[in-house]
Amino acid sequence: MVLKVFFPSCCSSAESGILIGRWISEQNSAVILAVVHFPFIPVQVKQYLSEVQRVTKVSVSVLGSWSHSKQEKEESLSEFLEDLGTIFSHEPWIQISKEGGSKFWSCSTLQKHSNNPKEEEIILVYYDQRKVMLSHLHPPLDTGTSTDHKADDASKLSAIFDTVAKSKILFMTDRYDDGPIKLTHWQSDGVEASIIVELMKQASVPACMLLTFLLSLISGICRSRVLKFWPLSFLWSKLSTCEQLGHRLQHLQVLSSNKKAETQTQLMRKANIFVSLLIDVALGILLMSWLYRKNRIGHLADTLIPMADHVAEELQDLLQWLMGAPAGLKMNRALDQVLGRFFLYHIHLWISYIHLMSPFIEMILWYVGLSACLGLTVALCILSDIIALLTFHIYCFYVYGARLYCLKIYGLSSLWRLFRGKKWNVLRQRVDSCSYDLDQLFIGTLLFTILLFLLPTTALYYLVFTLLRLLVVVVQGLIHLLVDLIDSLPLYSIILRLCRSYRLAAGVKFRVLEQQDGKPLRLLMQQF
Repeated sequence: MVLKVFFPSCCSSAESGILIGRWISEQNSAVILAVVHFPFIPVQVKQYLSEVQRVTKVSVSVLGSWSHSKQEKEESLSEFLEDLGTIFSHEPWIQISKEGGSKFWSCSTLQKHSNNPKEEEIILVYYDQRKVMLSHLHPPLDTGTSTDHKADDASKLSAIFDTVAKSKILFMTDRYDDGPIKLTHWQSDGVEASIIVELMKQASVPACMLLTFLLSLISGICRSRVLKFWPLSFLWSKLSTCEQLGHRLQHLQVLSSNKKAETQTQLMRKANIFVSLLIDVALGILLMSWLYRKNRIGHLADTLIPMADHVAEELQDLLQWLMGAPAGLKMNRALDQVLGRFFLYHIHLWISYIHLMSPFIEMILWYVGLSACLGLTVALCILSDIIALLTFHIYCFYVYGARLYCLKIYGLSSLWRLFRGKKWNVLRQRVDSCSYDLDQLFIGTLLFTILLFLLPTTALYYLVFTLLRLLVVVVQGLIHLLVDLIDSLPLYSIILRLCRSYRLAAGVKFRVLEQQDGKPLRLLMQQF
């Protein structure tokens, strides 16, 4: 039978001692967690392990001995390490030794209480304890459940990761502690921590409480009945700035919540939201500093009015072209003139409105620029709303043309059913047969002919204004695509994947380190 020993690579340079870890009988595997150095008192070691087992619910015990002789191997040390198997009485007793200055290891087992001791093939697997501890290939931590895995879970490699993850309290002691037991593990030189991070954690508690209060107040105002009246509710649903502010408000509520993330997915979601919000605000502040430098707001306001006039002139030229013979097409002159003058009048009203607002545009842009401190996405949404307001006349042209075109198509379809002796039954929602008299057929024929000959003129106006509206929608769509990219891009996960890929490892792979006859097979476990 094959015996698998998972040995932490951080303990390869540890001094001689005993190996503590967990024995998984279903897999015939031993997970080494730490090395206890000499000198020690066996009773104190047993008490310490029982306390660790009570807290972590992991059956931690002494699995064997570790010998690292920097000089020649001493017989007394080897005999003493074998005698420790009698004191701690674990079957099998694992003996791992490494000679100083040599790359060869020896690993053997002792079964003193077995009547028929048999030779076992040993596979020594090295693993990076830090990466295994910080990776998330293990199941969610649940200290209230039993550590004995079910038969179907025992064969999974996640049991190894789960053992290391649940033994977190074992790694909280380092060599600087004054306790009677000295351990070697991945945090032996000191627990990974940062004074700045700890201070930020302490300072974040009152900050989160204040932020939660302010967000609850703002949410209460947003849910009030005042904002549910028609003008305000209409603006709130149509302006993308209001939608983005509501979206960011939900993000801030998630971040300021005092509820701890229960799963790794929730933790990663919070981290992604926090990094996205941080980068968004940083980019917004950079944009605001660029706008208010060298009077760029004034230059932008001076450019906006001539640009609007230029767009209006281009639309007037387009309408004059449609009122003539566009592309050699013969249009209905009466309807063409009516539609052209109708749209020209709207452009005239729009130019008058723009020039009426021109003295206040610089002041409006100055206050709008301050909103960039809320984030680049808010500034982009305001830009999208400004484009929608500046092209409102194009939207009106599109609505008028679409409504007129739909009415004509609906009238033609109804009159076409009249020719075939059919009609639409409104009650039963189907087409039924119907008999018409001569007067109805005559009037229907006249109306069908008039609508059919007027359809090309209406269709041309509808096509032109649909293309203009589509151009505006494409520009706004690109802006909203950038906003959605900043909002939903998992920046924290990407940075973590690039810098610490083992934190988001999808699995493990094994690399052969040594394979010789008469010696244990040595493998290196790596996360990918």
